[in-house]
Amino acid sequence: MTEHTEQFPPVLDTAMVAELLGMNIQVVRRMAREGQIPSYRLPGGRTFRFFRDEILEWLRSFPVQAGDFDEGEDIVDAPGSAESVEA
Repeated sequence: MTEHTEQFPPVLDTAMVAELLGMNIQVVRRMAREGQIPSYRLPGGRTFRFFRDEILEWLRSFPVQAGDFDEGEDIVDAPGSAESVEA
């Protein structure tokens, strides 16, 4: 994870956070507006800025626990993972 995340600069814009987290950019913007994800705006500014290390720390605060998923729930593998590649 370190090699991939170091490709990103220390201060990120919304599109970079969306790419880093594999999320839709509109979802990242909504989360920033609602204070669900650590973000910053310069006075009078309209765009959000994020500190890469804070985003990664925020992500680490949501570990998956045993029993988080129902037995019948579909779990989608990340693109490029061994499980998601069809033989």
